[in-house]
Amino acid sequence: MNFSSDNVSPVCPEILAAIVAQSSSSALPYGQDEDSARLDAAFSTLFETDCVVIPVATGTAANLIGLSGLVSPYGGVVCHHEAHINQTESTGVAFFGGGAKLLTMDGPSAKIEAPALDAFLTAQSNRGIHAVDPECVAITQATEFGAVYSVAEIQDIGRVAKEHGMRLFMDGARFANAVAALGCHPADITWKAGVDVLSFGATKNGALAVDAIILFDKTLRKKAEKARKRGGHLFSKHRYLAAQLLAYLEGDLWLKNAKHANMAAKLLAQSLGCLGARVAHQPQGNELFMWMEDDLAAALQAAGIIFRPWPAVGKGAYRFVTAWNSPLEDITALANGL
Repeated sequence: MNFSSDNVSPVCPEILAAIVAQSSSSALPYGQDEDSARLDAAFSTLFETDCVVIPVATGTAANLIGLSGLVSPYGGVVCHHEAHINQTESTGVAFFGGGAKLLTMDGPSAKIEAPALDAFLTAQSNRGIHAVDPECVAITQATEFGAVYSVAEIQDIGRVAKEHGMRLFMDGARFANAVAALGCHPADITWKAGVDVLSFGATKNGALAVDAIILFDKTLRKKAEKARKRGGHLFSKHRYLAAQLLAYLEGDLWLKNAKHANMAAKLLAQSLGCLGARVAHQPQGNELFMWMEDDLAAALQAAGIIFRPWPAVGKGAYRFVTAWNSPLEDITALANGL
């Protein structure tokens, strides 16, 4: 079993069928096809508000293009120091933002906390012509350590951001897992809480290669579309991206897949616990961080279990990531098998 990442999982059948169906006929290029035209309405129904959808092929593109509309070339984006945009997306924010700078802060389980954010923004703002003024706050849902922001936590962050005149961006690479964990409506942790732009992940949750930039501020459409083209992310055959997203929403497949992955993480935590591993961060989504002795890690690897050490959490910490197709029965039987 491979728990190194949810990116190792295959395309789920429903989305693969939608891709294949696109190959039975021709369609207009560059997002002018019928399926692409349906995206705004489909996501507006999901979020219960009018929004604009800009599909791209990667989560990095969704984050960087989405953020670029919320910050000026001389402005700053406040994020947690463990945020994906800071640790794992090179200098992409500066590239797409024309020089925009990341301003990092700390918080438990890779979360930004509203009181700390308020103090940070107060200290960073209005420092004069020589400094970078923060213009946007970026949070990750679920976080890089597998934690999920509650509805109240995002509302508090949204309130602080608004009080300081900031825009609010959400990296939702695992947004589906967060919604599944919270059992809330997706609107409650996005536009209703003050989020201006969301990167809505699908690739990690069953799609082939597509994530969506959701613009709750529709005035950002032209800027986002221009940034997508300039950055080389406007596909000639965008219908294949649209087909994946429409299939992903159909029958709440996005939520069904996420619930399975979350359940797999909980079961895996129990199985590893029976073997002597200890939870480093309480699993809420599909990422699991465990403390393990070297001999247990070696025994798991010898049994063909693939996972990764995670020094960002600490020495002896390992990350396991479950997916939409993780085998629940095999995970439950793992302890007995060893």
